[in-house]
Amino acid sequence: MEKITEKLLLEKCSPKTNKLEQIKTLNLSKMALKHQDLSTKLLSRLQSLERLDLSGNRLQELPKNLKLPALRYLDLSDNQMEDVTTLESVCGVEELKMEDNLYITVSDNYKMMVLLPNLRIFNSKDVTTTANHIRFVYSENLRTRIVAVWEKSFSLPDPITAESMSALETKFVSVARQQVKYGPNSVSDFTKWRVEILAKEYLLSLTEPKDEAEGEESNKTQENCYVSTPTKRRQTDSETEDNITPGKRPCADLPASPAPGSAQKSRGRPRLQALPASPAHQDSAQKSRGRPRLQALPASPAPGGAQKSRGRPRLQALPASPAPGGAQKSRGRPRLQELTQTVRMSPRKVAQPPSTPTRGQRGSKSPRRGSNVGQSEEDEEVCKKEFKAKALHTEPVHLKPLHVLQCHSKQDNSEDFSTQLWACAFQPVPDSTGAGGSRLVATCGGDSLCVIDCETGMVMKKYKVPGEEFFSLAWSTVLMSRGGGASAQHCSILAAGGKRGLVKLIHPRNNVAYGEFRASRKALSVLRFNHHQGNFLFTGSYDNKIVMWDIGGVDGQYNFKVNQLLMLEVSATPLHICLPPKSPNVHLLTACEDGLHFYNTQLGTTNSSKRSKEMEVTFPIYKKEDKDNDYHTIDGLSFLTDDIVASKNYMHGSIYLWSWSRTKAQRPDKKNNEVCAVVLAELQWASTEIPYLALNTCPGQAYIVCGDDKGRLWTYHVTDLQKNTFQAGKPVLPTEVLEWPAPMRTGLGQVEGPSINSVAMDPELNFLVALSDKNMVIVWKRDESP
Repeated sequence: MEKITEKLLLEKCSPKTNKLEQIKTLNLSKMALKHQDLSTKLLSRLQSLERLDLSGNRLQELPKNLKLPALRYLDLSDNQMEDVTTLESVCGVEELKMEDNLYITVSDNYKMMVLLPNLRIFNSKDVTTTANHIRFVYSENLRTRIVAVWEKSFSLPDPITAESMSALETKFVSVARQQVKYGPNSVSDFTKWRVEILAKEYLLSLTEPKDEAEGEESNKTQENCYVSTPTKRRQTDSETEDNITPGKRPCADLPASPAPGSAQKSRGRPRLQALPASPAHQDSAQKSRGRPRLQALPASPAPGGAQKSRGRPRLQALPASPAPGGAQKSRGRPRLQELTQTVRMSPRKVAQPPSTPTRGQRGSKSPRRGSNVGQSEEDEEVCKKEFKAKALHTEPVHLKPLHVLQCHSKQDNSEDFSTQLWACAFQPVPDSTGAGGSRLVATCGGDSLCVIDCETGMVMKKYKVPGEEFFSLAWSTVLMSRGGGASAQHCSILAAGGKRGLVKLIHPRNNVAYGEFRASRKALSVLRFNHHQGNFLFTGSYDNKIVMWDIGGVDGQYNFKVNQLLMLEVSATPLHICLPPKSPNVHLLTACEDGLHFYNTQLGTTNSSKRSKEMEVTFPIYKKEDKDNDYHTIDGLSFLTDDIVASKNYMHGSIYLWSWSRTKAQRPDKKNNEVCAVVLAELQWASTEIPYLALNTCPGQAYIVCGDDKGRLWTYHVTDLQKNTFQAGKPVLPTEVLEWPAPMRTGLGQVEGPSINSVAMDPELNFLVALSDKNMVIVWKRDESP
């Protein structure tokens, strides 16, 4: 056995380096090491260590208090491990190997799944579903039984002293370990171990002091903030299909089927309705402005659909019937036809919108508001200082239009200017440093999903599902186990869903759609992955539900398991889901047809798998509502920083920036469970009554971007906002409004500015992608020229 020294560690590491702090991979296998040979002080200097191989040694346990924050892979196979509780010090591990440890039992395996909350691959097998069952479902059943033991036989001492609580804890834990029975006898050791931990946690929760100071402060804020009681909205004449208003709310007087040839367009995602079980197949001439009404689909797909191999259709790059002289091909992937051979772009114009924008017929009834509405001067000053402190300091960027693509055309028809495109997102960069950014963006609309290279404008992948209409998509990174002793690898996957209520799971790099599962009997309106735990997926649907799923990882044969973890009951259709950057495992914000709601999504904190909202966030504009103006539909929502949130209502003509932490800290109104958003700034936006024009943010560059109904992109740079924030009655002007690039259709003239349904930016803002309601993907690129 060699002595573990700094020199030895530098010799055994890769890639080679001369600093312990830079080591990422370390191989200490087959060195006859015992746990006392591993210096905690020395090993804890390996702050960048991601992979550690300790196989083939004589370890009975790991050193206690070992600090390896970056460790993701640990190989302890072929050792003499007995005490697995010491693994708690390496809680970030995602893949663990423990084969050929003779003393490890099933109970020890269960303990490891609790001690390592990020563990996904165990002995080269995906254990995500089993691990989450042990962490949450199994533990919740134990917690229920522990509470029953307490309520039956125990109570807090009076007075509470350290001695009395210590004696009570000893007795309570002992009784709970004896009386709580759950699970098979083979894991009884794990059950008693887990009961002891949960019993101590429960007893501690009964004696934890409440933070009254925070409550008093939040009361002060609440007194100066308007809290409205949302009234039930009545259907007015303006909500019929003959007017441009949001759909998606149930409407009893809609006809069972649209009138043939109806040319009237209604903006938005139309109201859902029951249609005949076997509707006639037709390429609907009714061009509704929103997501079309759901209809029953035939059991078998239309001819010409994707061939299936063991149920997993291969992705394919499909041409868009380019005009002569159009698409060049590269490596067999045809470049989809751009909108025209000659795209004429209008010059970029710096925004100077009118101080009081005019509206349509109802515009005069919607007065402008300043950012200080509903806030005292004292609160306003506090918010101003907080906003300035949290704003990021970067230089504004300049963007120029680069590509205009038609890649979602029905039947690849280049004359299709009616297919609406709904969602886009950039592929996450696997490298945690984010070096180089991402240039691949996924877009969805109609029956297809595309992956586009923003630099070249080429559609790298295209996936079609005949009869589907995709409304939402989301990227994530999961672990792929490869078997044969090989370590698992991270892989980027796409989830997409739409009117069928099915979630499609796709691995674009390998051109495989590896599975699907039914998330709802109704259409899916939004999908969102947990950015801290990539296998947790939230789906929002038209049956007013948000469901949290564990989709696990995949193996080399693309086998996977899906498990439903939680259901949130929503009062209206969810339009957007946001997870706070710092607490994505605990909190969820959802923008809905009837307001902005907040939920607690922490697993293992309650016995119920169904939860209602904890509170509703209201806005100062609500007090301006009347029978003609309803500002509760929140159709834009995104975090700009860890704390600053951007949100909008399409009829307001402004975008609110507000503080998540200060808003959440308030004590909700007892009657309606509401808190008023602590507004930091109000940004002037377009005058429109067109809903579902989603905004987005680029936190790394401090940018907010939102499209309008004329093809323009309103951009806001937070450093430009500071000097204008809190001028009474003056919403902050945009940094720049990017005009519609005005492409030309050959022989038919300019294409008028469409409504921009969705925008996305890569983390470094090298590219911006906008999706329109006229089957056009517009790619903008950062202009580095002076």
